[in-house]
Amino acid sequence: MFYELAAPSWGEEEVAAAKRVIESGFYTMGGEVKAFERAFADYFGVRAGIMVNSGSSANLIAVAALAYRQDRPLQRGDEVIVPVLSWATTYHPLQQYGLKLRFVDIELETLNIDVGQLERALTPRTRAIVAVSILGNPAALDTLRAFADAHGLALLEDNCESMDAELGGRKCGSFGDLNTFSFFFSHHISTMEGGMILTDDRELEDLCRSLRAHGWTRDLPADTGLYQRGGSDHFEAYRFILPGYNVRPLEIEAAVGREQLKKLPAMTAARRRNLALFQSLFADDERFILQRENGTSSAFSFTLILNPAHRPDRGRVFAALKQADIGFRIITGGNFLRHDVLRFYDYEVVGGAAPNADLAHDYGFFVGNHPHDLTPQITRLREVLDTVCR
Repeated sequence: MFYELAAPSWGEEEVAAAKRVIESGFYTMGGEVKAFERAFADYFGVRAGIMVNSGSSANLIAVAALAYRQDRPLQRGDEVIVPVLSWATTYHPLQQYGLKLRFVDIELETLNIDVGQLERALTPRTRAIVAVSILGNPAALDTLRAFADAHGLALLEDNCESMDAELGGRKCGSFGDLNTFSFFFSHHISTMEGGMILTDDRELEDLCRSLRAHGWTRDLPADTGLYQRGGSDHFEAYRFILPGYNVRPLEIEAAVGREQLKKLPAMTAARRRNLALFQSLFADDERFILQRENGTSSAFSFTLILNPAHRPDRGRVFAALKQADIGFRIITGGNFLRHDVLRFYDYEVVGGAAPNADLAHDYGFFVGNHPHDLTPQITRLREVLDTVCR
């Protein structure tokens, strides 16, 4: 395809790392995972990293940890404030733990949660907020952090789409009590599949490590506060303290991740050069609503919303993009309220509707960004859209 939605980012180093693990004969979670967790946490300036097998699993384990912490654990019927636009597995763990979701509309320009509605979203049952930075663009994480602190709420930062983005000189994925990342093929770094949880909280770290692997104690340090060790080594080797999962990562994934992390600054810089070109070509064109950058975007992709004031024909636009061999897709998961799965949810929409998310759903799409020069592709995109939207 002339302009792909996603492209590989591996080189010889990643292949060599994978071969090294294969030749070692040890594939399950071990030394490579520990080394990657340490390097990743250090890169983001956070105390601890817990690697898992996907960003979706990272969200699941993070929610579970909040449900089992000692102080103010999340309980069934508690409420969580969430943006109405995100990926499905931002929400599913909340539903699976019996929580009620309070959906808040997005800002049309940033595509992130409208923090002006936070006070309206708050109720006596609110216990947490989920912050999501859409497609590389930082949400108002400083405002969300301050609001959570002011009201005694947990802040879960889903940073699966915005690795290496920054707000006020601070890395996104470091504002939450728990922060999640994805290493899927199309994301800022790729380990084939994989994810990470970052936290500064020792209790939450230990909970995540136990929940990641069966709910057992084997991966916990001797001084953990989660349980008291007994005298029988025979039993202690297989002692279960939490209703956990098996979402462990592989050594190959971690070894590749260590190489990808070394390349992340250069890859982000390349993505941002492409973003600058995209912004310059589409600036001040009222036919298109672009994602306004908040802080420093890590430019996952390029979003476009066809301005409804110009009465666009999105079907005709999509046909033209297909004809030009340009890939495109819905913005993240679109307005989540419009998915069939909502029939299984306990939820409420703050204000009763989400008109901005509807506009993004009905008139929006995104095209890919990759960590190499896309000047021909972005230029062609501009030409096609300029012609079809006249």
